[in-house]
Amino acid sequence: MTFFFVRDRRHHYRFFSSEPPGPLPARFSRTRDIWEKAKAKVTRLNPRTLLQEQAFERGGRPGSEPLRILHSGRLDEKAVRTRLFFFLQRQRTLHTLILAGEALVVPLTGLAALLPGPNILFYFLAILMVIQWQALRGIHRILRREHELAADPLLAGWEEALEARDKERMSEATRRLDEAHSLGGIKWGQILNR
Repeated sequence: MTFFFVRDRRHHYRFFSSEPPGPLPARFSRTRDIWEKAKAKVTRLNPRTLLQEQAFERGGRPGSEPLRILHSGRLDEKAVRTRLFFFLQRQRTLHTLILAGEALVVPLTGLAALLPGPNILFYFLAILMVIQWQALRGIHRILRREHELAADPLLAGWEEALEARDKERMSEATRRLDEAHSLGGIKWGQILNR
């Protein structure tokens, strides 16, 4: 599996894998309809966010070989390792804070069960918490794993077009990235141009 560490249009770093968004975890037989409705709402989240969360989870899966992470190559390897380390540290802190906030809100959404109809809000939040927890666990493991950093000239072309603010070059770069690194139905423009 290949992972990418690249800046988006807002100059924020993003981490994602070449695999498309997969099925969400957990199934409950009693409340399957409500769970499926909530799952459908979660999968309509911003694809950039969902892909990044799943990349954290996938990167944290047990394995003996180093993670292969493509980057633009515009910085030397030490600088990329440093930025990746601080990016992962910041994401770990952010995920911890979000999970703490969600843990405070979950009991309140449970009270919505007293209202007539399905409690989709509770299930939606529960699915988000599962995704956040798996991503946090993956981030912890990625921080301890070895990384094989590889420069990709297509990512360098994207970042150069980004700095030049040349929309034509940016759209050409995203088209070339789509051709070279298929993300299973998700277009690079959905991830990098938002």
